[in-house]
Amino acid sequence: MSARLSFFAAALALSAAQPAQAQQKFENLDRIDSLVAMTVGANMGEPGGPAGPVDRRLKLAACPTTPNVEGPIFGAAMVKCDALGWRIRVPLVAGGAAAASGPVPRGAASGRYMAAAQQVSKENVVKRGDPVQLMAGNAAFSVSRMMIADEDGAVGETIRVREDRKSAPVMAQVLEMGLVRIPGFNNF
Repeated sequence: MSARLSFFAAALALSAAQPAQAQQKFENLDRIDSLVAMTVGANMGEPGGPAGPVDRRLKLAACPTTPNVEGPIFGAAMVKCDALGWRIRVPLVAGGAAAASGPVPRGAASGRYMAAAQQVSKENVVKRGDPVQLMAGNAAFSVSRMMIADEDGAVGETIRVREDRKSAPVMAQVLEMGLVRIPGFNNF
């Protein structure tokens, strides 16, 4: 009987280990959904958030590091595993940040933000340590990157932002809560 019990115990241990190995073999798509939602600052189905979950039929090799999420870029977030070389595009719901819907027509955004800057009192809409989306571009392209504010700022003020604690600061103009742009891209 003891040989029979040890056989069943070994079989049970082997069957329990197989799902864990299967999870290590492929990338966790729930993790990718969460990373995209955190990067773009909106949950699935919300304006600016992922349009839906990543296709569950994808069998991506498990990334040895945390996948890099960039965006929004032309209505989608790009998820990349630089170590393995794969990348996927996750469509976003329209209506979020300006970069989520692609290039902004010339002069459209600058007029909107200038009017907002004049109407809003000089209260700080960005606080030190807040995550902000840094944008640059013009009528032909737009680029954005998630940064951290180094100082408080009201709409229209210029503040320092940086990617992480060790990176050099970048000067950016506050457009609205959570959104800053690099000065010099006036037609954005």
